[in-house]
Amino acid sequence: MMNWILKFLPEEKKQLIVLGQRVISSLDTSEERSAAIASGIEMFKDGKVTVGEWSHFGKVLGIFKGPRA
Repeated sequence: MMNWILKFLPEEKKQLIVLGQRVISSLDTSEERSAAIASGIEMFKDGKVTVGEWSHFGKVLGIFKGPRA
């Protein structure tokens, strides 16, 4: 169904959706996916993203990790 819908979107929108799907599918659990989606929506709410927000989002995605103790 999604492939059918994607055919009608501009290329840039298709690529953005595919990127989002890949990011979310790389997470292991439903809880991780839900947290990443909620964080991303909150991050883009005002149309501006700060360095701190990117950092937090990276942590939610498991990309940025703190020092190991």
